[in-house]
Amino acid sequence: MAREHILIEGVPWPRRGFVAEEAALLLIDMQVDFCAPGGWIDQLGVGLANTRRPIPVLQSLLARARAVNLHVFHTREGHRADSSDLNRNKQWRTRKQGLGIGDTGANGRVLVRGEPGWALIPELSALPSETVFDKPGKGAFFATDLHHVLQCRNVKTLMIGGVTTDCCVQSTMRDAVDLGYECLLIEDGCDAIRHEDHTRTVDIFKKAQGRLGAVARSDSVLGFLG
Repeated sequence: MAREHILIEGVPWPRRGFVAEEAALLLIDMQVDFCAPGGWIDQLGVGLANTRRPIPVLQSLLARARAVNLHVFHTREGHRADSSDLNRNKQWRTRKQGLGIGDTGANGRVLVRGEPGWALIPELSALPSETVFDKPGKGAFFATDLHHVLQCRNVKTLMIGGVTTDCCVQSTMRDAVDLGYECLLIEDGCDAIRHEDHTRTVDIFKKAQGRLGAVARSDSVLGFLG
């Protein structure tokens, strides 16, 4: 049964009202390589403060989603061990930073499936009942069966958080909106390597006034979920 929607900057979300059985929390790429000591971002020397900032928020949202029986999904960016799904342009551009995807670092080969750095961080690990989608690209719908699984589960509403806002989170949300999902970006449940990039990306979504999905902070979402 549908519940009332949230009013976000005067725009109702979801449009049809909130149906828990049709809603999912989607956590993007909360992996060691992106947001834990010894991971890829840490080895590049750019600091982890921003990519780790959403962790407490996502822990609260994850606990609430599990408590009210929402669907929960996780993604991991990573490539096959033989690099057959890693295009040369992507690898070359990351190597320009000093340590590229597929190269060996302190936590194994960067963003390679099965390596320590590719794993989800312990603070946000998936339960056995929660599906984890392994993606070779930025958006979670590219070269995965995420859309098929969401359709099979009758999911129509997505609440999205994770890293990084300006890259994988944004790519996933834009694709999801194009596919017809009612999306909510959790503003304090995501961040970027540079916080100003997070702020700018969130501002773009807000200025679109719902055309690219809604934006809300976690306290509004937690209060709405009860």
